[in-house]
Amino acid sequence: MNIASPAGACTADCHDCRLRKTGAFTPLGPEVLEFLRGLRAGKEVAEPGQALIRENQTNAKLFTLYAGWAFRYKTLSDGRRQILNFLLPGDLVGLQQEFGDVSAHGVEALTECTLCLFQNDSLWAVFREHPRLGYDVTWLAAHEEGHVDDNLLTAGRRNATERVAMLLMHLYRRLDRIGLAEGGTVEFPLTQQHIADALGLSLVHTNKTLRRLALLGLHEIRNGRLRLLNTRALARIADYYDTPPRLMPML
Repeated sequence: MNIASPAGACTADCHDCRLRKTGAFTPLGPEVLEFLRGLRAGKEVAEPGQALIRENQTNAKLFTLYAGWAFRYKTLSDGRRQILNFLLPGDLVGLQQEFGDVSAHGVEALTECTLCLFQNDSLWAVFREHPRLGYDVTWLAAHEEGHVDDNLLTAGRRNATERVAMLLMHLYRRLDRIGLAEGGTVEFPLTQQHIADALGLSLVHTNKTLRRLALLGLHEIRNGRLRLLNTRALARIADYYDTPPRLMPML
């Protein structure tokens, strides 16, 4: 991985973290931020398509995704891939491997990514010295399990139109709440193949479904950005209903 960091990337001081200033994450006091800074092992930059964690890797790193997009995935022996979820700024990555011998899935950078790395065995210090942060880690694990449940419901019960509508709504809301919506649009670097691999659809079916929703005037994808034109209709199609967003823990 590259060590050079692009302009605007994270600083070494957790007190100056841009993500913490969005208001989307649980505020932490100066003492706790200083503790987290002591657990940092530096920062790295990954290029698009670069493996951040490989399937069955034994020494996977624990890190917070500071900038960029990535995704978790599993593959079958014939190369077919299932994208498990998309990772956005603020997400803690590598937690599953901290409690197992090998990585049960891979993580790949979708865009250029900036990673805030933790030292090896830093979770032990978190649980031992700051139980409240340990609770936050447990909450993040439970929250991730909720995402898995939602994805299983989507794959098992939603039709193609409902699946795509759900994905568009979900990603837009996640990006908006961390301050990454600009002028009613959000970055959308996904290809139709990424969407197909995430939703269990064929590439042809994915293409037709996206076109159908666009022709209905529900969304627009242009120049790598997504705009939702009729969120109420999309929400009805996806059976997606917002709940008041709570502050998210971030390490």
